[in-house]
Amino acid sequence: MRRRSLLLAAVPAGLVTLAGCGDDKSDTSKAGASPSPSVSSVPPPKIVDGPLPAVTAGTKFGEKPTVAKGPGEPSKDLAVKTLIAGSGRTIAENDFIRADYLGQIWSTAKVFDNSYDRKRPLVMQLAKGSIIDGWLYALAGKKTGSRVQIAVPPTWGYGKEGNAQAGIKGTDTLVFVIDLIDSFNSKSSAKGQQVPQTDAALPKVGTNTDGQVPKVTIPRADPPKKLVSEYVLEGDGPEVKADQAVLCQFQGLVWEGGKTFQRTYGSGRLSQFGLEQMQRAVKGLAEGLTGKKVGSRVLIVIPRQLGYGDNPPSGGVIKKDSTLVFTVDILAAM
Repeated sequence: MRRRSLLLAAVPAGLVTLAGCGDDKSDTSKAGASPSPSVSSVPPPKIVDGPLPAVTAGTKFGEKPTVAKGPGEPSKDLAVKTLIAGSGRTIAENDFIRADYLGQIWSTAKVFDNSYDRKRPLVMQLAKGSIIDGWLYALAGKKTGSRVQIAVPPTWGYGKEGNAQAGIKGTDTLVFVIDLIDSFNSKSSAKGQQVPQTDAALPKVGTNTDGQVPKVTIPRADPPKKLVSEYVLEGDGPEVKADQAVLCQFQGLVWEGGKTFQRTYGSGRLSQFGLEQMQRAVKGLAEGLTGKKVGSRVLIVIPRQLGYGDNPPSGGVIKKDSTLVFTVDILAAM
């Protein structure tokens, strides 16, 4: 089993799951562990520029850093230093970030977690209740492309309880080096190259990249009997693997009648779910996303046997014999 990130403070806020597609735990089980929340109802920290231990090797953006032991006593405040200034998008609270990171204990220099060895950056919402407060306060306002070093006292880390799973005591100050690769919000969309939509038997999907709902025109014809997964916009990111989770914008419609049953576009939210969990809920959606490139918009048409089958969500527009139509903007995979 892949070792999981230790940064999660609780179930991320602001996520939406597909109707009838499992419980809240399935959204984040592949993205990280869920230790007790960092201390709640604490005031924002004072941010200072040190002290911070030296980065002695791996000093370039994207390289795994080696960090010295903390010099003397750590600050009681949140120490933040930009080691490399990026020029990308400014990150705001409640955005999702994609980042590589290394975390270690100030007093011992013991590394308790890092994403560089896993070669799978963290994708997490920068929101209260989603991630330790030290990250929230340190990273809001930073630009993507930046490397940031922080020292987080227990108050804005794991509190007096610490984190036994990681060997973190309730008195430990934590040191992180964080490479901010990308960020996403509810206005994000795929940015890939347009792919000709020439099959008249398939729905036509809008190619707008402004975060608004892409228009879907379903033909007045019988739906396909087999799963369809086609690029509308083809990105240039890595292919999504079957054991990963995705962060995405999506909409789901019923072929018969063209009614929308759920969407994130325009809702102020993004969706995050694991493909292994989706296999047990809407198998066709998991299969349709597997192998597609990050940064793409994908049209997925799901026949009933790969959708909800004989158990559609009650009270909605999806019936037992419904064919489902999804458009999915794959923003990130983790």
